[in-house]
Amino acid sequence: MATLAFPTPPAAAAEPQQLPRNVEAEAAMLGAMMIDNRLADDLVDRLEPAHFFEPVHGRIFAAIKTLRGNDMLATPVTLRPMFEADEGMRELGGPAYLASLTGSGAGLIGARQFAQQIYDLAMLRALVTVGRTLVDRAMDTSEEVNPRAQIELAEEELYKVAGDGGAESSIKTFAQATTMAVKNAERALNSGGHVSGITTGLDSVNSKIGGMHRSDLMILAGRPGMGKTSLATNIAFNAARRWMRDMADGIPPSESVGAKVAFFSLEMSADQLATRILAEQSRISSESLRMGKISRAEFGQLAQAAAELENLPLFIDDTGGLSISALHTRVRRLQRRHNNELGLVVVDYLQLLTAGGKGDGNRVQEISEISRGLKTLAKDMNVPVLALSQLSRAVESREDKRPMLSDLRESGSIEQDADMVWFVFREDYYTAAREPKRPVEGDNAKVFEDHAAWASDMERVYGLAELIVAKQRHGATGKVVLKFDPTITRFSDYAGY
Repeated sequence: MATLAFPTPPAAAAEPQQLPRNVEAEAAMLGAMMIDNRLADDLVDRLEPAHFFEPVHGRIFAAIKTLRGNDMLATPVTLRPMFEADEGMRELGGPAYLASLTGSGAGLIGARQFAQQIYDLAMLRALVTVGRTLVDRAMDTSEEVNPRAQIELAEEELYKVAGDGGAESSIKTFAQATTMAVKNAERALNSGGHVSGITTGLDSVNSKIGGMHRSDLMILAGRPGMGKTSLATNIAFNAARRWMRDMADGIPPSESVGAKVAFFSLEMSADQLATRILAEQSRISSESLRMGKISRAEFGQLAQAAAELENLPLFIDDTGGLSISALHTRVRRLQRRHNNELGLVVVDYLQLLTAGGKGDGNRVQEISEISRGLKTLAKDMNVPVLALSQLSRAVESREDKRPMLSDLRESGSIEQDADMVWFVFREDYYTAAREPKRPVEGDNAKVFEDHAAWASDMERVYGLAELIVAKQRHGATGKVVLKFDPTITRFSDYAGY
């Protein structure tokens, strides 16, 4: 028997999904704020106009915030002149809509709960936007296909959503702030070296700055050849080794003055940095290591040093051309992976970062954005950030070649954003370049005298380096004299100072 075929009715069109919202809660909360301005004072810092789904509600909230900020009453009467020409308000019935919001007073009881719900729903809408944008970017292959960059960008946007509205949680009572200050003082006392922050491994530097403090941006600058990278590498290694030893000794992580360290090397490769550290620890010239000019015994020293440092909590990222947003993403990723124990971030060097946007060719503005981004990173992650920076060539044109704050290259915002600015200066570098003619048999006495005077100067300054603290929010400026061994690129305390 033949089966009759009936045409299949068209599927009912699915109703378009609506974005999460509760316009009634928005209206009730605004009404309560206008009825009781004490509620308004409590709630204006919890939300932003963008958190409201209904644009008119966002503008009403902004107007209430403005009036209360000027210590004026925020009522339907005082708000009315601000909305006489508002097109959106006209669609809702005109300024009379303001009075209707206060009609029931229902929001007076649950205003704070409404505020929390408005914020939560705004976060959900932001997540929807991030998700849709991620899908659109992933589907678009018209430009360069770079999934890693898209993942980092998505992580950055998700972090912004998570961090939005965090102002209230960052407010601390004076009691909380003093508790933190006392803990820092106790930490400095117990460290034995008067270090309240992360140790640099150099007692003379620790005495000057008290260690590297959480949320601080420190700039280490110098001309090429001064040893910026060497000093930064020494400090990173010293902090990581102290952490490793403290953990082995059973010291709680919160009481250690060491740190797990993230080192972002935009110029040198990870193996080059590792070679420097191994050269220092095995006391073998880094040049000899690179060229393979070492004995079997020295190779044994090298292998032993490598084995001892196998578990060193020093993480090196040698990706070139990182953007400031990608740097944020990678630091957050490391923090999550290491149980929020990352305690120091080193960036070598600032001018090799990119601002992330396509930019308009204004390098000064780009550097300003990068320095602000580094300071934001330090505060958001609650870690000290040590960023290396170049200096302008103006140093070379002066008789005294010691750097000054005005020598920071390309942007005064670096000085403005930094909590500390250090300059590394080696007089022997410039003295060596001034070597006069070497005397040979037959030269007159003046040639011999000039070279002898130079040799005396060279002997006086050879192997010495100055760390000039040109800016410090927490204490005095000044300088520290260090010993520098160029064969193993190591800075150490100078006993003669």
